[in-house]
This record gives sequence, C-alpha cells and structure tokens, in this order.
Amino acid sequence: MASVSRGLAAPSWSLRLPPAVRWVYDYLLYPIGQMLVFIIGAAVVLTLLAYLLAALVPEPRPNIILADQISRQLPGMIISGISIGFVYAMIALGYTLVYGVLKFINFAHSEIFMVGSVVGFEIMRRIADSGTLQQWNPVVLIVTVVLVSMLVSGLLAVLIERIAYRPLRGAPRLVPLISAIGISFFLIDFVRATEAITRNDFNLRYPTDQLPWLTQSVALQFGTTTVNVKPTSFIVVGGAVLTLLALNYFVNGTKLGRGIRAVAQDQTTAALMGINVNFMISLTFFVGGAFGGAAGSLFGMNVGTVTPYVGFIPGIKAFTAAVLGGIGNITGALLGGLTLGLVEAFLNGVLVYFPALGQRYTDIFAFSVLILILIFRPSGLLGERVDEKV
Repeated sequence: MASVSRGLAAPSWSLRLPPAVRWVYDYLLYPIGQMLVFIIGAAVVLTLLAYLLAALVPEPRPNIILADQISRQLPGMIISGISIGFVYAMIALGYTLVYGVLKFINFAHSEIFMVGSVVGFEIMRRIADSGTLQQWNPVVLIVTVVLVSMLVSGLLAVLIERIAYRPLRGAPRLVPLISAIGISFFLIDFVRATEAITRNDFNLRYPTDQLPWLTQSVALQFGTTTVNVKPTSFIVVGGAVLTLLALNYFVNGTKLGRGIRAVAQDQTTAALMGINVNFMISLTFFVGGAFGGAAGSLFGMNVGTVTPYVGFIPGIKAFTAAVLGGIGNITGALLGGLTLGLVEAFLNGVLVYFPALGQRYTDIFAFSVLILILIFRPSGLLGERVDEKV
C-alpha cells in the first residue's frame, strides 16, 4: 500500500558532511537539483517527441512546417509548462499528504484550492478598494496574499477533517469519500452564495490591472526567438519553489515532520510512543490545505479571474499528477505535476496545427498519458514500496 515517503530527502551519504554543509545540501541544493532534473528530463523527452511528430507529419496544414513552428514556440511552451506544472504539484501534495496518513482521497481538496484563490482575490480587492494597492511593496503584497490564503485554507482543511472525516475514521473507505464529495459541493455553493450576496457577482477578477509590475510582460531572448513572459509566471514558479523547500524541511528536518511520518507508518504504535495521533492528522490536513491555498492565490494572480467553480479542473489534474507520480509519494507529486504541466503546454502548442484536433483535445491526450502510465506501471512513475513513510 502506498504511503507518503520522505519525498525530497537527500541520500544517506550526506550524513558524513559537516553540519552546516549538510543542512544546505539536504534542504536547499538537493531538492532544487531534483526539481531541475525533473524539469530538464521532462522537457527533453517531450521535445524529442514533438520533433518526432514533426518528422512523421511535417506539414499538417498547407504552408505550415511543424518543425519550424515547434522551434519558435519551444521556449514559450517550456516556460508555460513549468508554471502550470508547479501549480499542479502544489495541489497534488495535498492529495498525497492526506492519502499517506489516512489512506483515502480528499476530493474536497480542489475546493480548498478554490477557497485559497477567492481569499487571495478578497485581500487584493479590499486593498485596491482602500486606494493603497499601488503603494504596497510588490514582495510584501505577494507574501501577504499567499500567507493569508495559506492560513485560511489550512484552517478550513483542519475544520473539514474535524467535522467530516474524523467521525468516519473507522468507517469503510467509501463513506469518507462520499463525505468529501459532499463537502466539495457545499464549499462551491457557500462561496458562490457569499460572493453573490456581498458583491452581486461570483466572477472575481483580481485587480492586477492596477499594478504595472504585474501586467507588463518580460521579454526573454532565446537565440532568435523572443518570448514574452508574464511576471506572474515568475511569481508562481518562485513561490512554488520556496513553499516546496519549506515542505521538504518541515517533513525531513523537524520533530513535527517525524511525528507525521510515524503516524503514517503505524498509528497504533505512534500513539503508544506518546505521539498525539489526532493532532498529527490535523497538522497534515493543515499543511496540505495551506499548499492548496498557496497554489490557489498564485493561480488567481496568474489567470486574473476566478470563480467558485475554478477548483474542479485543476483539482482533477492535480489528482492525476499525484497518481502519475505515485500517490503517496511527495517526490512523485512534484514529478507528476511538472510532467503533466509540460505535457499540456506541448500539446497546446502542437495540436493547434492539426485541423481535425486543436487545443480542445489537450485534456484527452494528457489523460491518455495517465492511462498508459497506469497500464504499464500501475504504481505511478515513482510509486514503490518504501520502509520509511510520512
């Protein structure tokens, strides 16, 4: 049975390093190196597949040379894939953490992500209504929005666990699953009703148009190709990397992280060793919900407009990413999210040149990749039995 592994933990030989060097290697260099390896590996594989497709179908439309189009769009596709891939990875971590401890899928997690995006909107909207939005330091504004979204979403996840899941902990697994779906629908309708009453609208647009540093694209030069990248893409990637590093340290370098791993491994034995099992489970929900909230606020700043229904598609794709990488594996959630994000970006860039298909078929091909992975490796890319769990 899968469980949340130690994730981004460094190899055992790092124990021989001096303490300060070991800390930097374990909690900074090694996890960042893993992220780079995943990004480069997925990008190289998908690039080769794209050029293979171009060799098989060199001219999908009259006067359209597919290889030339891929060459021009390649940097933009990689940047876009990394940006959305980190969002999927952050949401997928919520599924993975909860599954690793309680062995069930929290399908309300996509709505926790949605609540994070709505909270981010409310903070920025209220600051804008006060007329002080442009006076805020960009870093302070982003950190404030993300941290408050993380706090609210994390507390909401704890409340959901206490009300909807804890009383059903000894019930058959199907029962809390149904409860999770019910909570999901409740949160959608609650947020919709609240926003409709308070704002007379539930299509919530972030006031990013009032912030020039968020609206002016950054031109990046790759050889003869110029790619205009939205500043929010850098914010999403930077925020995701920082939160993933924080999770790595929390899981592998703190007493609370060791407590969560112990509870995931054996709740009965952990309780006998003096660990408060209920507290550790609530803490797991808080951490997973906080990651969902952070992803929601970063996603909202990136896309600009959110609704009470915005969590469904990213939530399903993040769940797909968790399964793709290996459900219950933190590193697998990261790999699955980045892989799925890059697959989507490449498909969006390539399918548009095929008249019978188009970008509408991106999700079909993306989920087909999942099906193939599960056929040939049911445990996911990194899913395997591990002795040490989170």
